Amino acid sequence: MTQVLQQDVLTEAGSSRSFLRTSRLSLLWRDGLLATTTWLAAAWSAVAWPDVVKWNDTTLWSWLMIGGAVIWAAFSVIMPWTIRFPRLRGTVGALRRNGPWLIALGVVFALWEVLTAKLGWLPKPFFSPPQGLLHTYVTDWNRLLFSILYSLRLWSVGFGLGIVVGFVIGVALGWSRRFNYWGMPLLKLIGPMPATAWLPFVFFIFPTNFSASAFLIALASGIPVAILTASGVATTNQAYYDVARTLGARDRFLVLKVAVPASLPHVFVGLFMGLYYSFAVLVVAEMLGAKFGLGWYLQFYTGYSAYANVDACLLVMALLCAGIVKLLFVVRSRVLAWQEQGLI
Repeated sequence: MTQVLQQDVLTEAGSSRSFLRTSRLSLLWRDGLLATTTWLAAAWSAVAWPDVVKWNDTTLWSWLMIGGAVIWAAFSVIMPWTIRFPRLRGTVGALRRNGPWLIALGVVFALWEVLTAKLGWLPKPFFSPPQGLLHTYVTDWNRLLFSILYSLRLWSVGFGLGIVVGFVIGVALGWSRRFNYWGMPLLKLIGPMPATAWLPFVFFIFPTNFSASAFLIALASGIPVAILTASGVATTNQAYYDVARTLGARDRFLVLKVAVPASLPHVFVGLFMGLYYSFAVLVVAEMLGAKFGLGWYLQFYTGYSAYANVDACLLVMALLCAGIVKLLFVVRSRVLAWQEQGLI
């Protein structure tokens, strides 16, 4: 009887240990393991096949892919243990959500490498492999960085001026019937016209290329902000005004404390629209009038058929725009926290 009990205890202990091992294996981050595989495949495709045309920094690119694969493999192993650290749950959750994108990036890098550098189906100079863009960042980083800073300065001035003026005009259009009577037809007349259509007049009127470009960016970003702000103020629930007036509020309080907060969801929609419009105008304005900036960088290297530099600049512009959009989403979630909590 004792031997039977001992056998049962040993069997249960062995099964519990196997269950723990299985559960720990099942807790491994599967997407991280798959991402490791695809990034290693991208590294292998860079060094295993000969290039159709010689490209620089192929070895550096492969090491970057291997480094990324090592990082994803490490996260795949330590992911189950991060449950013990509550402060890391947000980061771990974001990493898990983006796991399929990491897998897709490895696949894209491998296909990109094979179709350009290895098979030549996308030929040079019109198409560059990833190490071509990396070579641009390594050798021409100072000029590219200066162009980024110049474009950010120009865009910040133009976008900031546009949203401030557009917001003020939008509040006036939504609040004052008289101002709306005269201003809205003009806004509807100017609004559909692309900001770049004003290029011949703007560069003649303004004394410098920088001020002319800033005005075009302000025009492109300010019009959607003005229209949507006016819509938000005009569609504010009348009951809010009635309650405030009952408590003795005057027009200034009604505008600043009732109309403006209620119109903020519309304002942020206008900000997102103005952001995309302003980036498009930024590139066109710098191509035509500026001596520096990302638009100038694109035009300069397009003239020399240096399409690797062009692609590297386009990637930087996409990342900059995406980063600013992400920052605007963060600001929106903070400012409109009352809306998410259902306070109104």
